Amino acid sequence: MGLNKKSVDDINVKGLRVLCRCDFNVPLKAGVITDENRLVAALPTIKKLIADGGKVILCSHLGKPKGEPKPELSLAPVAKRLSELLGQEVKFAADPEVVGPNARAAVEAMKDGDVILLENTRYRAEETKNGEAFSRDLASLCDVFVNDAFGTAHRAHCSNVGVASLVDTAAVGYLMQKEIDFLGNAVENPVRPFVAILGGAKVADKLNVINNLLEKCDTLIIGGGMAYTFLKAKGYEIGKSLLDDTKVEYCADMIKKADELGKQLLLPIDTVVTESFPDPIDAEIATEVVDADKIPADKMGMDIGPKTIELYSAAVREAKTVVWNGPMGVFENPILAAGTKAVAAALAETEATTIIGGGDSAAAVNQLGFGDKMSHISTGGGASLEFLEGKSSRVL
Repeated sequence: MGLNKKSVDDINVKGLRVLCRCDFNVPLKAGVITDENRLVAALPTIKKLIADGGKVILCSHLGKPKGEPKPELSLAPVAKRLSELLGQEVKFAADPEVVGPNARAAVEAMKDGDVILLENTRYRAEETKNGEAFSRDLASLCDVFVNDAFGTAHRAHCSNVGVASLVDTAAVGYLMQKEIDFLGNAVENPVRPFVAILGGAKVADKLNVINNLLEKCDTLIIGGGMAYTFLKAKGYEIGKSLLDDTKVEYCADMIKKADELGKQLLLPIDTVVTESFPDPIDAEIATEVVDADKIPADKMGMDIGPKTIELYSAAVREAKTVVWNGPMGVFENPILAAGTKAVAAALAETEATTIIGGGDSAAAVNQLGFGDKMSHISTGGGASLEFLEGKSSRVL
């Protein structure tokens, strides 16, 4: 299907029952929503479907009820807040089995432009297994399916993949469209130079991403815990730094591949080391900066050093497209967050298209107050990684 999937602008839903899968997985404290970004992000698609005269049936998961009704993970507070945000009632269908008598009666009574919200889709054990019975229940409620939940788009669940295969018309919402345009185009048709920055702990999590991005980008920057396996592959002593033993050869292959393709693969040239991992994570900790090929045997690398920060920032300054996924160090500790902060700052200052691939990178950028300086912050960490692996067809 690729990137040419139907969007909500391509369909006419007047008088039709539209099941719209949203991402309402919001943080709740004592039944109160503490961050409503995901609700606000869903409004354009919902408003479009209402304006077109569709009968709008919303669904989402919330947390991990593990296939049974858990009152504290009910979507009831979401229906209440959505009603206020939309300025019209969002009727909540309180069925422990999600598609039950309340949902069926509510759908039956709908007029054009009405909105209802189903209960947490993960109350059903089949949801996360893409079980056919629940997919059929969901499909029985609607004529059209709209997927606007990028955060879960890479998972084969009933409320996205299962139901989509059972309805005649399926389309993507505005949020999903934006993700596809940004991530898909950034990787497939980037304005060059295209710089990709990968961090995080494990090489294993990013094997396909590294391989795919090396073919697509001009410069690949490696930071975070995974950098030490690359340094080991270069024959350096890495002390007690994080090492993915089984991936040293893979890293050596990637260094060679970059060379053969004429791509720049940037690794840390200096590193901030400590004697042990901070405990608790934000503890005061003694650090020193050493060259990347001179890590003492009894120390561990925890962040990129000042020379590396300058090298990476310079690469960002020359870029026209930058994709960033994964922190440069143990950024949860203020002393070890300098590398991640500096990369975020370099991205905030550039004129390039800057795309933050969800997860920790998104958290870091938002915590540092740079969120509004980025072209696009992906709402889905896992889903955006699949895009960077070149698996866009599976996401859709």
